[in-house]
Amino acid sequence: MLFQGRQQAGQALAAALRDYAKRDNVVVLGLPRGGVPVAYEVARELGTPLDVFVVRKLGTPGQEELALGAIASGGTRVLNYEVVNALGIPDEAIDAVTRREQAEMERREREFRGDRPPLNVQGKIVILIDDGLATGSTMRAAVAALRQQDPAKIVVAVPVAAASTCERLRPEADEMVCLYAPEQFYAVGEWYRDFSQTSDEEVRELLRRSAHSQQPAA
Repeated sequence: MLFQGRQQAGQALAAALRDYAKRDNVVVLGLPRGGVPVAYEVARELGTPLDVFVVRKLGTPGQEELALGAIASGGTRVLNYEVVNALGIPDEAIDAVTRREQAEMERREREFRGDRPPLNVQGKIVILIDDGLATGSTMRAAVAALRQQDPAKIVVAVPVAAASTCERLRPEADEMVCLYAPEQFYAVGEWYRDFSQTSDEEVRELLRRSAHSQQPAA
């Protein structure tokens, strides 16, 4: 166990990202749901805007916990060809899973953000945060989707990740900040004392609170 909970993890991550504090060209994006409480603490400490960036895992038919890839906002799809080829998953099955998850991704964006438009990341430094990385497939999808929106820089920042995943992601991000990268890694939750599920309402509330704090004083 490294962290009491996501709040403490976010505070620790913010300390490692302090060079980005109080800069008007920085935005923080959290991957829902668990990445948002971590990202909220980072955005609060750095004084930067916060938004959610929705990514959906593509579960293998019949083995839903096994990710064959992921999709992210903007229509980007990243496939894990090791899984796809090893199991011989046909294109039509992958497309069917993609359509289902695409619909859910769009629903969640509306649910989390409400009527607020997504943050414009063009020309900005984007700090992309999750509560931890095991395989990293969802984070890879997020990075690929963000590239299409022309940010100035993508910083992937997580409290903990498998060492192999950190190394695999380094060439894909412009900067990789990983507080702990253990060689022996089985699940993100083993590094938290409290890893209870983050609710949709908590995500909405943190986004509302962050948006309110960014409003100029009257």
